[in-house]
Amino acid sequence: MSSTPTVVLVHGAWHGAWCWQRVLPRLQQAGVPAHAVTLTGVADRAHLMAPGIRLATHVQDVLGLITAFELERVVLVGHSYGGIVITGVADQLQQSQPGCVAALVYVDAVTPHPGESWSSMHAPETVAQRLAAAQASGGISFGAPDASVFGLSGADRDWVNRRQTPQPLAVYQDPLAFDAARIASLPRTFIDCTAPALPTIAVMRQRVRTEPGWEVRELATGHDPMVSEPEALSNLLIDVARRYPG
Repeated sequence: MSSTPTVVLVHGAWHGAWCWQRVLPRLQQAGVPAHAVTLTGVADRAHLMAPGIRLATHVQDVLGLITAFELERVVLVGHSYGGIVITGVADQLQQSQPGCVAALVYVDAVTPHPGESWSSMHAPETVAQRLAAAQASGGISFGAPDASVFGLSGADRDWVNRRQTPQPLAVYQDPLAFDAARIASLPRTFIDCTAPALPTIAVMRQRVRTEPGWEVRELATGHDPMVSEPEALSNLLIDVARRYPG
C-alpha cells in the first residue's frame, strides 16, 4: 500500500467527475493517487436519471469506487452537496473498514448534523424555488443555475454551463442518519471559498468556526475552486494527504 492515501473526489450538485479535470493531474504529478467519481444521474451518468435516485444511491456510488479499486486508505473530498455524501461514506467505512478514512475535506460544502438533509439549512425561498423548478420534470430533477453564481465568468463560466446537468430532486431532501462521534473522530478540513461567498453555504461557514475539531482554510475565489483556482486547491489537498499517510 502506498504511504500516501488516495484522494477520492466527490463533486457537488449539477456537476460530475469532469469538474476535477484541472485538479487530478496536479495531484497525480505530486505523487498523490486520486480518483474522481460521477454520481448517478448527472454528467456522464445523466442517462441514469430516475425517480429512485436517493442520497443513499450517491453514498453507494462512492463506496463502489473504493471497493472496485481496492482502496485501503482514502482522503474523502466533497464539494458543495458532496459534503453530505462523503459524510455518509465515512460513517459506513468507519464501521466496515476502521482506519480506511484518513481525513475528510469539505470544499465549500455541506457539513451535516445527524438527521439533516442538503436542504435543511437553506432559506425557505431557496427550497421553494428548487421544488418549483422540479415540477417541469415531474418532480424528478431540477436544473442548474448559471455558473456565474459560483463566481465564474468568461470561458470558465461557459465551460461549466456547457457541462452542468439537472440534479436528482430526492437527494435534496433526504436526511442523513450517521454516528456523529464516528465523524468527529476523523481529521476534518473545511475549505472556505470567500470571493464571492455562496450564500447557501453561510450556515456551514459559521458551523465549522464554532464547533470543535475543524481546520478551516480559506481560498479567495468562488464556489468552484477546482475550476477557478485549481492550483491553490490542489496544493491544499496534497497537504492534507501528506499529513495522514498510511
